[in-house]
Amino acid sequence: MAGLIVCEAIWKIYRVGDVEVQALRDINLTIDRGEFVAVMGTSGSGKSTLMNILGCLDQPTRGRYQLDGMDVGTAKPDVLAEIRNRQIGFVFQSFNLIPRTSALENAQLPLFYRGVSIREQRKQAAAALQRVGLGGREQHYPSQLSGGQQQRVAIARALVGTPSILFADEPTGNLDTASSREIMGILAQLNREDGITIILVTHESDIASYASRELVMKDGQVVQDVRRTPHLSVVQ
Repeated sequence: MAGLIVCEAIWKIYRVGDVEVQALRDINLTIDRGEFVAVMGTSGSGKSTLMNILGCLDQPTRGRYQLDGMDVGTAKPDVLAEIRNRQIGFVFQSFNLIPRTSALENAQLPLFYRGVSIREQRKQAAAALQRVGLGGREQHYPSQLSGGQQQRVAIARALVGTPSILFADEPTGNLDTASSREIMGILAQLNREDGITIILVTHESDIASYASRELVMKDGQVVQDVRRTPHLSVVQ
């Protein structure tokens, strides 16, 4: 059975003037449905470039990328946009919420782009906020919420479209320790209970310990691929 994500000899090469920068070099990688994968590495290791390609935000210079059996490495922009809207959720370090819009309206956004009715948007967004522990906060604006609560809204927004994959790029980077644990607990629960495949980019080993698989990148290559049981102390 083929994996949900299959990369075959993926390269990403940028040109800066006369200089060729190899951001990714010959990546061969399979991620199965339902995995929780942490991608680690220092700045410039290629982890964010890899996430952008896996999340259909960018395309490889060469090589083959299959997502759920579809070759998306050479897909047209409108096809990639449709895949992102239907199959993928994103959570970023900076939350990326609309400041003058309520938590409910922020969470509705992916459904708005799908053309879902306003009533159904509100229903599903409210359910997503409830799922991340923000029931009763639907009408709060980002400025009225803590950093951890804002990230919960961002997770709800990612969940509302019922994605099969959730990409989290340094999701705890702007949070204190307690909030970081809460956010990672939510992600771990979504992986266990909902079967959502999670790909987490982080440089913190304690955050990576929530995952059952860890990829370490260096100089555009995967230099370590370890499967393990998540620490019981962090998955409560």
